Parts: sequence; structure tokens; C-alpha cells
Amino acid sequence: MIDGVATDSSSTPSNEKPRRTRRTRMTGAERRQQLLEIGRTLFAAKGFEGTSVEEIAAKAGVSKPVVYEHFGGKEGLYAVVVDREMRRLLDMVTSSLTAGHPRELCEQAAFALLDYIEEYTDGFRILVRDSPIPQSTGSFASLISDIATQVEDILGREFKSRGFDPKLAPLYAQALVGMVALTGQWWLEVRRPKKAEVAAHLVNLAWHGLDGLEQKPRLIGHRKS
Repeated sequence: MIDGVATDSSSTPSNEKPRRTRRTRMTGAERRQQLLEIGRTLFAAKGFEGTSVEEIAAKAGVSKPVVYEHFGGKEGLYAVVVDREMRRLLDMVTSSLTAGHPRELCEQAAFALLDYIEEYTDGFRILVRDSPIPQSTGSFASLISDIATQVEDILGREFKSRGFDPKLAPLYAQALVGMVALTGQWWLEVRRPKKAEVAAHLVNLAWHGLDGLEQKPRLIGHRKS
């Protein structure tokens, strides 16, 4: 006790400097990955135009030149984010098509897209927006077309075995995949009914529609061309 004031014997001596916390420095690869994740989140929430390099840098705790060093700017970061998401979705769909029965293949394709929407919601929000810059892997529409090409081969074999014109398989593949994709956009917002129920209803419409196909469908209205 000094002059009636109690002293804390555990306090740091006046001649000892307080210890500094050492910050772990990220590697270049780790920093790039961090910026990609931050960019993905911001682009999903605010869109390309609503996101700035300043905000990306601030979220990462770095200066703006670091973002430019890794991606050349916001456009470069956005392009990499979109390319990664498009590849991820295409891989999920194509790797899911393993069944032998066409109806189960329809189920697998529907589940693959709904799984992606559920697990990578930010990525899907980015993909369905109109891209403000050209992408090396194309647009969401071209991605859907790529997926339809996978389904097209399956439908072509099924059409041929049933006596239908296999040349029409691309048309039906685009229609089926487009139906699932648009339903997925709707389900992204409402999230009901449950995923399995959505998949069941999609396949119900697709399969029974295909099952009852007319070989030469006719128009019943007045318009014929």
C-alpha cells in the first residue's frame, strides 16, 4: 500500500512494454479466396452495380490496391465469382445423372438444381441476375442450354425407343430444363413446399407429360402458323 492506496502486484511493471498481438499474415491464395467469398456475398446481396471495390476491401481489412492486385478490379472479381458458380452448378447436375431409368434421371436433375439453390443460395442469386459484363463461360441461359444438352441425349434414346422423332429431343430438353430452372427461381424466394415435394411435382408434370405425348401433336385453336 502506498499513501493509503492499494497496489496490484499483478499489474505490468512500468518498465515493461505491453505485448503486441501478432497478426497472422494470409498467403496470396488465402487472400484471393477471402476476397472471392466476400465478393460473392456482396454481389448476391447488392448486385454488381451496388457493390464497390471500397466495400470489398473494407470487408477484407485490406486496401483497394490489394483487390486490384488479385483481380484487376471489381469486374475481374465478379467474372471469377460467376465462372466458379456456373461450373459448380453444371458439375452438380451432370454428376447427378447416374440412374438408368429416365424418370429417375428427371428426379436427379431436379434435385441437383434444387440442392444447388439450397446450398449455394448466394451463387444462384448472382447467376440469375443479368450479367453486366461478358463471361468466359457465357450466361445463365447458356448454362441452362449446356444442362439441356445432357438431358437431350437421354430423351433422344427414349424417343427413339418409343417411335418418336429423336430430332425433337433438343426442343423437349430445353423445355424440361427451363421449367425446372424457372421453378427453382420461384422456390428460391418462397422455400415452400419442401425440396423433395417440389422435385416430385416437377417430375410428375414432366414425366406424365412425356408419357402421354402424341406422336404428331395437333393445335386445336384457330391459329395454325
